[in-house]
Amino acid sequence: MIKLTTNVNIISAQGVTKKFGKFTAVNHISFDVKKGELFAFLGPNGAGKSTTIKMLTTLLKPSSGSLILNDFDVVKNQDSVRKSFGIVFQDPSLDNELTGYENMELHAVFYGLSRREIRPRIESLLELVELWNHRDRPVKYYSGGMKRRLEVARALLHHPHVLFLDEPTLGLDAQTRSLFWNYIKQMNHDESMTVFFTTHYIEEAEAVAERIAMIDHGKIVALGSSKELMDHTSTTSLEEAYLTITGHTVRDEQVSASEVWKERRRARNMR
Repeated sequence: MIKLTTNVNIISAQGVTKKFGKFTAVNHISFDVKKGELFAFLGPNGAGKSTTIKMLTTLLKPSSGSLILNDFDVVKNQDSVRKSFGIVFQDPSLDNELTGYENMELHAVFYGLSRREIRPRIESLLELVELWNHRDRPVKYYSGGMKRRLEVARALLHHPHVLFLDEPTLGLDAQTRSLFWNYIKQMNHDESMTVFFTTHYIEEAEAVAERIAMIDHGKIVALGSSKELMDHTSTTSLEEAYLTITGHTVRDEQVSASEVWKERRRARNMR
């Protein structure tokens, strides 16, 4: 396997398109994410945010274009790419019948952590997200915020270079959202970990991200820091800049569940 030349970017997307039948969910997008950066995809429902993350994490194959993550081609070097990232999905992905510790332990074994490092790593992460004292409780008795924090801890077990968060705070109260981002910022600082997250909360993108890519109708329509986006649109808030760039029209989800299912099945058959 050939590893590509290392540079300051840990993610590079060039001309990436994703089609579901006749519908184009992601339309020829290009962007880079720097190592250690807090990077946000901000956009309305159906804009292409989750589809982009699914391509970057090997769940969907691009229709065209190239994706590089941690110097590996996302399509050609899937195993190496998967070892390079952790992910917190939009939908819950924990085993509710297992305890918090058992969920962590199962994931640690899956990622090949040695017996010697499993317990200390789990303990340190559960302490970080304030769940160590709840480690022996079945997850089905956790609150929504506790489950989200456990998913973050689990995603960090194997020291990923990139952490993907797909609408991670959807449905969480303000206090839990604040705690959540405190954990993420700490890990970003302590381990120089790149964080790539999608959101439609404008204030969240403004408070957390160093750079923001605004995506609408499958295209990146603006990219920069909050200040750069406001300066570009001659506005005084990120919300004003966002509405100036994307408009005021309510968006509908345009990809049917059956189309997504068919695409995932095709992807599995190709592996």
